[in-house]
Amino acid sequence: MKGGGAGEKLHKEANVAYGGSGKPKFSFLYGLLLYVILPVLVLYFVVIAASPFYNPRCPPEGSAVAAHFVVARPLHNVSSLPTPLNASAPPQPPPPPPPVARPRLTADEAPTGLRHIVFGIGASASLWKSRKEYIKLWWRPGRMRGFVWMEKPVEEFYSKSSRTGLPAIMVSSDTSRFPYTHGAGSRSALRISRIVSETFRLGLPGVRWFVMGDDDTVFLPENLVHVLSQYDHRQPYYIGSPSESHIQNLIFSYGMAFGGGGFAISRALAEELAKMQDGCLHRYPALYGSDDRIHACMSELGVPLTRHPGFHQCDLWGDVLGLLGAHPVAPLVTLHHLDFLEPVFPSTPSRAGALRRLFDGPVRLDSAAVAQQSVCYDRVHQWTVSVSWGFAVMVVRGVLSPREMETPMRSFLNWYKRADYTAYSFNTRPVARQPCQKPHVYYMRTTRMDRRRNVTVTEYERHRVKHPTCRWRIEEPSALLDNIVVLKKPDPDLWKRSPRRNCCKVVSSPKPGKDRTMTIDVGVCRDGEFAKV
Repeated sequence: MKGGGAGEKLHKEANVAYGGSGKPKFSFLYGLLLYVILPVLVLYFVVIAASPFYNPRCPPEGSAVAAHFVVARPLHNVSSLPTPLNASAPPQPPPPPPPVARPRLTADEAPTGLRHIVFGIGASASLWKSRKEYIKLWWRPGRMRGFVWMEKPVEEFYSKSSRTGLPAIMVSSDTSRFPYTHGAGSRSALRISRIVSETFRLGLPGVRWFVMGDDDTVFLPENLVHVLSQYDHRQPYYIGSPSESHIQNLIFSYGMAFGGGGFAISRALAEELAKMQDGCLHRYPALYGSDDRIHACMSELGVPLTRHPGFHQCDLWGDVLGLLGAHPVAPLVTLHHLDFLEPVFPSTPSRAGALRRLFDGPVRLDSAAVAQQSVCYDRVHQWTVSVSWGFAVMVVRGVLSPREMETPMRSFLNWYKRADYTAYSFNTRPVARQPCQKPHVYYMRTTRMDRRRNVTVTEYERHRVKHPTCRWRIEEPSALLDNIVVLKKPDPDLWKRSPRRNCCKVVSSPKPGKDRTMTIDVGVCRDGEFAKV
């Protein structure tokens, strides 16, 4: 059968393969498998298992490239390698982003400071000996720039300003070519009116503001810087204040900045003024002073006065207590006509010496808060208390409303030495509506900084003057109270917020006997706090 023959043939071939006649061929194949192929396979699997490119878990097809990229990262950043699924350690948070470098401000973008202001002081050689003492109060050599403009040289003209503690002395240029026809005035008004233009032509670098004042004008520099920093010096600005005298404003103008109170002109406006002022002066020969000539040129340039209540011409006579005791809610920037006013502290006979006490203490500790009013009440004794920080505290019998206390009392006369309440350009009130309510005044005596509590401590001493006889049952403050201590935290950012009076609170009242001191806390009003009657 064909089938049997085929099986027989197959059996024979098998015998040949394993039989005696096929032994050499079998030995060769067996040796090849045992000594060559098998070791190569073993070595191959060992190498693959040890390779960093070997991953026992096959990633999804879509992430194969990403997985390969992660594995191929440099080994120095081991913390960023992916954590195996069976690891127990939590994943590491991503590294923080690198800090963003703040762009450096250019010179023109930097905040306005004293270095950006140049002062022009109009002075007279005949009054220089006494008036220079006022300038020494506020001038800071090395930190300020400015000049005192004279009609002729004085002794300090030949000395370095760093030695005198005063601004450099400059002699004004000749003004004989300009007409002056006012019968009661002085030709010095012409040279003083040109101070801003002459200062501009000096070409000082980095000047943003040109500030004008008289030799008896006293500036509070930090407060001036704050006011000017609110305006763009690249735009035309004419900043100051009219007079306190209604009649003076009628004679001159309510739109004019009175020069003694000081005014500021931006660089942009000073440049325009320097171009046209000489021609402008020829057109107004009949005007009286320097400030009305400046105002005439401002009118031609079309720039109005930007009023600020902190500039004080002080066209007043007598005691400035009423004005500084109820100062507007604005920084005190200047005072003027100090020779016509009584010393701000009556116990100091020298006017400059009294101002020195103000500058060495309150102005140095917290310039922004000087003469800022707070009103509160001593309910135990039924007294009204008005604090003008750094200057004086007034204590009045009875309860007077804040609306009345914030109105300046007429402790002074007007510029024409008349007690005429209609002669002022601001609201006033009598010193007392009845004798029993004449205020008891406590003037600032000492100031210090308590650095442990970060508070200023100002002490006020009773001004001992005779008071009218009163039969009220309310106790007289002078019978119980000799000294007042006011605690207040420094607040340099006071005027960076919306205008608001500080609040005050009577912490301790005087008691009959040895304790004749009142302690008052002054500070930013808390939520819901106000001067409640």
